[in-house]
Amino acid sequence: MDSDDEFNSVVSSDDLAGDADSSVGDFGADSDVDIEEDYQDDAAFETQEKDLRPKKKAYQVDFVVKSPEDIQREQDKHVADVATLLEQPHEATAILLRFTRWNKERLIEQYMDNQEEVLDKAGLGQDVRTSPPRIETVANFMCDICCEDAPGLESFAMKCGHRFCAGCYRQYLCQKIRAEGEAARIKCPGDGCNKIVDAKSLDLLLTSDLTDRYHELLMRTYVDDKDNLKWCPSPNCVYAIECGVKKRDLGKVVPTVDCACNHRFCFGCTLSDHQPCPCGLVKRWLKKCEDDSETANWISANTKECPKCNSTIEKNGGCNHMTCRKCRNEFCWICMGLWSEHGTSWYNCNRFEEKSGLDARDAQARSRQSLERYLHYYNRYANHEQSARLDKDIFHKTEKKMTLLQSSSGMSWIEVQFLEEASQALQHCRQILKWTYAFAYYLARNNQTEIFEDNQKDLEMAVENLSEMFEKPTDQLAGLKVEMMDKTTYCNRRRVILLDDTAQRLKSGGWEFNVELS
Repeated sequence: MDSDDEFNSVVSSDDLAGDADSSVGDFGADSDVDIEEDYQDDAAFETQEKDLRPKKKAYQVDFVVKSPEDIQREQDKHVADVATLLEQPHEATAILLRFTRWNKERLIEQYMDNQEEVLDKAGLGQDVRTSPPRIETVANFMCDICCEDAPGLESFAMKCGHRFCAGCYRQYLCQKIRAEGEAARIKCPGDGCNKIVDAKSLDLLLTSDLTDRYHELLMRTYVDDKDNLKWCPSPNCVYAIECGVKKRDLGKVVPTVDCACNHRFCFGCTLSDHQPCPCGLVKRWLKKCEDDSETANWISANTKECPKCNSTIEKNGGCNHMTCRKCRNEFCWICMGLWSEHGTSWYNCNRFEEKSGLDARDAQARSRQSLERYLHYYNRYANHEQSARLDKDIFHKTEKKMTLLQSSSGMSWIEVQFLEEASQALQHCRQILKWTYAFAYYLARNNQTEIFEDNQKDLEMAVENLSEMFEKPTDQLAGLKVEMMDKTTYCNRRRVILLDDTAQRLKSGGWEFNVELS
């Protein structure tokens, strides 16, 4: 519940309680009416308070940041709730829930339909309510792994009866946890045994460092199994994000979330924030850039396509008589027409108006136009990506610049915060602008596209102006404070307008793309 909700609840409850108290002992005809009128006033006040709250923008999604402690509490609650219903021990219930990927409803339904089958598939067997596991010394015992049979040898076995010495069991578990990263489905080391080693048995056998690693892996498995939970992809971050956006909705929304570690990423694909571009277009764009961008410029300047099979051909000599190695088509490098129509004019093409050459040139022109269109958007995408990296470098030097400005101008530390705000606005807007060009590349041309490009242009101009001011010498920044603050506000406002308009049309299906969103 939001703090405003709590405030409204308290106000309403206190007012109603006061009215009720004041009417005690006075049961006149008007008492109920007075209470009802006061209740209506409170309800109107609460509605007015809600109307004053800022509305969620179309590009924003609801999400919750969860710490490891939050995740563990949530996991324990699920286990406790289901254990009561199924009348199973805590450890067995946890294994059952992991078996169904923490789908409580599916587990309960299947368990009620066929208890024995579910227990067997989950790796528990029929009767899991046994005495606590313990390490024992068994007479005449020989370990099947190390063949040790010394008197007093400590051993361990689960209910399946596969007994091994404690040392071999620990080594097996260590291999599974430390080397293989397994935790949720560690099976008994017995040949062909399907029984899962429960948490109590593992806690009994493992050393403290492995126990911590085991529980960490269990937590990671819990998050990985939940569709509405994902780990923050930032290195060394321990937080997870809960978000209700489904995979099927990723063509209509870009679910950008902010982790407590300040990393902003897309919940759908876990890549860094790529608003306003949907995940499907991002995947296509990155693949295209990976395949084409490094060679596109060279190809454009040095090659042509075979007019018959469209294979890319490089001219490696002075002769204009070309033979495609793939389809063996012979054509003229100058006019792209059939070489057979050129007679002996090997070096001077005089067949420019020949129909075969005209068709080939049209196809060549279309191919070049497609490449030029891609390079137009890619170059601008790459430019903003590079600028964002440079702005990030500037951001790391911002604190030093703020300190210099403070000492040279007599401003307080609070007064020089406008530089940090400007730096953050630049980075955020550059990231948005970068992806607007990938988005625009796949847009079909119509009136909506022109509106998008106008918003893009306005934001781009504002960002360039702010970036230019930000890079001024420190001794000039004090005089630019008001202008920079205004431009920072304007950049953020234009960013919101662009994102909100784009997201609204994406949700309503108002955009037309030249590819399928997948």
